[in-house]
Amino acid sequence: MSVVTAPVSAILKLTPRSRLLAFDVRDRLFAFQAGQAIIVGAHGIAERRPYSIASSPHRVQETGRLEVLASVDEHGKVGSHLPQLSTGTLVDIEGPVGTFVLPADSSPDKVLFVAGGTGIAPLRAMTDHLLRTHPECRVSVLYSARAHDEFAFIDEFRGYASRHQLELHQTVTRDEGATWLGGRGRIGQAHFEAVLHEPESTLCFVCGPPALVSESVTTLQFLGVPAELIKTEAWLRRASEPL
Repeated sequence: MSVVTAPVSAILKLTPRSRLLAFDVRDRLFAFQAGQAIIVGAHGIAERRPYSIASSPHRVQETGRLEVLASVDEHGKVGSHLPQLSTGTLVDIEGPVGTFVLPADSSPDKVLFVAGGTGIAPLRAMTDHLLRTHPECRVSVLYSARAHDEFAFIDEFRGYASRHQLELHQTVTRDEGATWLGGRGRIGQAHFEAVLHEPESTLCFVCGPPALVSESVTTLQFLGVPAELIKTEAWLRRASEPL
């Protein structure tokens, strides 16, 4: 794997517990597939942590920004691998890594993306890639977060949904507030039944905490999705908190 050194070009607060980190790779060669990850740390230090790339190759080529979604602690800190994060900070980027990617040799007719917390990051990249390259594909997104304000990239996904480019279902697991009028509870069979229209031929990608991934796989198979059509990526506390 190659290592690229690039400056941080933006730090955006997407939710109370996550930040979008953008790295300027405009003048740096960095090829990857939608869904892959990178390993990131401050320039010159040994400690690095993995993050799924949240932007598609098309978006990176257009903007020159390589984006990741990072969890933060109660003080807004990312971690000791990026101790003094600010615009202009140099980071070392190793990668890409991972096989959680769309199949290169096929054009899926139906795709279901299932995300928990910051597990939405690689699915955002895949969604953008699919909508650009296979706009005829029927895309459904099932997205779970702890509270109504913890859905990263939600305006983007709602925009896709409003243009009928995909079907979006949200559920919150710990939000008891009256302002949330959407779905509630951990992702379960009823949620899948609402978005899984032809299970025997739907390609499914699941990313999030290990419990969500495991339970989703069991339910998808119970509902008739062949095991070979279920792709998973379980992120531990390195990139997301349990729901």
